[in-house]
Amino acid sequence: MTTMNISLPDQLKQHIDSRVNNGGYSSSSEYIRELVRKDQKQSAEQELAGLIREGLESGDPIPVDDEYWKSKKTRLSVR
Repeated sequence: MTTMNISLPDQLKQHIDSRVNNGGYSSSSEYIRELVRKDQKQSAEQELAGLIREGLESGDPIPVDDEYWKSKKTRLSVR
């Protein structure tokens, strides 16, 4: 694990200390790591939502059934 030093205004440091003391975190580092993990998860969810929206807006749907996959495999095996 690597170390990172950050500068914070006193008000933010007090908030972090309060969350550690009252929120079940063992250290300020653990609290910050949890915030970053949540942010990563939220970013991934937003990206996925965008991809889903893009797919839904990409045109008329086509059925993807066994016949579709057989046709796809046949076309690829010809190459």
